[in-house]
Amino acid sequence: MRTLVVGDIHSGIRALEQVMDKAKVTSDDHIIFLGDYVDAWSTAVETVDFLIYLKDAYNCTFIRGNHDELCRDWLITQKENPQWLAHGGTATRQSYLNAGRDKWEVHLQFYAELENFYLASDNRLYLHAGYTNLKGIDYEYFVQSYYWDRTLWELATALNPALEPNHPKYPQRLTHYKEVFIGHTPLSKTDVVDPKNAANVWNVDTGAAFKGGLTILDVETKEFWQSDPVHTFYPGERGRN
Repeated sequence: MRTLVVGDIHSGIRALEQVMDKAKVTSDDHIIFLGDYVDAWSTAVETVDFLIYLKDAYNCTFIRGNHDELCRDWLITQKENPQWLAHGGTATRQSYLNAGRDKWEVHLQFYAELENFYLASDNRLYLHAGYTNLKGIDYEYFVQSYYWDRTLWELATALNPALEPNHPKYPQRLTHYKEVFIGHTPLSKTDVVDPKNAANVWNVDTGAAFKGGLTILDVETKEFWQSDPVHTFYPGERGRN
């Protein structure tokens, strides 16, 4: 069984279907989705429908992303958040307005059941954004950090690669887990790029909301597969560009 981690999808079901085919995903694999299932392209409802199907047919773990929380809040309150609308929410809102309200209820249940993080038995941690507490996820003060934080990736990329984990100045925050897999911070908005490793953190957000591809990464071997640039599946749409 492989453990496969999927970067931020941002409503790009067409890219997801392609990259799952490229990776030859089977029901024997454990698929961990890192969140941000909506906001960018026009097929938000279709994307979540597909994820709900996968939940029943495959071994999946679904992590909560900040865009998923923004969408869920709108579905509950219909209170429009200008920041959300400006960053992909407009397309998502229209997708849901075109769908029946019965669909909303099913999707709200999906959003409510998302996990803030997943810590595997091999001490690999999966979450959308990061955590801020020096002692790790069990001590995090603010739940929102799991899907909003950018300082974990900033810390990992700023760290001197020559600094060993046993060095007294090595960041304590990075010492608790074998590896950490995140999305949230796109590695590029203009080109197709590979997933990136810094310290023990792997960023798998390769810009599917913009002009990048959608990535699936094998966490053990680090082999990865990518879709075509996601915007090519949606001619005439802006996404978050």
